[in-house]
Amino acid sequence: MPQGHDNGARSPLVIVVDDDPAVCESLKFAFEIEGFAVRTYTKGADLLDATDLADCTCFIIDQKLPGMSGLELVAAMRRRHVDTPAILITTQPTIILRERAARAGIPIVEKPLLGNALLERVQAAVTRPPAVC
Repeated sequence: MPQGHDNGARSPLVIVVDDDPAVCESLKFAFEIEGFAVRTYTKGADLLDATDLADCTCFIIDQKLPGMSGLELVAAMRRRHVDTPAILITTQPTIILRERAARAGIPIVEKPLLGNALLERVQAAVTRPPAVC
C-alpha cells in the first residue's frame, strides 16, 4: 500500500469509459495495482450523469462508445467545465481522428493496450499542471 494511505490521503481517481466490460475490469485491476482508485462506466451518458467528475485525476475513454464517440464525450465534459486530462483509447485511429484529438489536446493510445504506454500517459497526465482548455 502506498505510504500516506493511513493519514486520509486519497489515491488519484482514474475513470475508465469503455463499452467492453472486460476492458473496464482489466484496466481497473491494472491501475489499482499501481495505486490508483478506479471507477468504470460502459456508456458516456452514464459518466455525464455523475456529479463528482471534478474529483477525477484522469479519464481513459474509448473512442467507439454507444451513443457518442470518445471525442464527443470529452467535448461534452469540457462544455461542463470539466478540464481533467483525458486519454483516448482506440483501435487503428484514422488520420482525421488523430488530427481532431491533437487539436483537442487529447493523446491517443492504440489498442491492443500492450506494454506501459497507457500507464505512462496517465502518470504524465496526473503529474502535469492542468491545461487550459
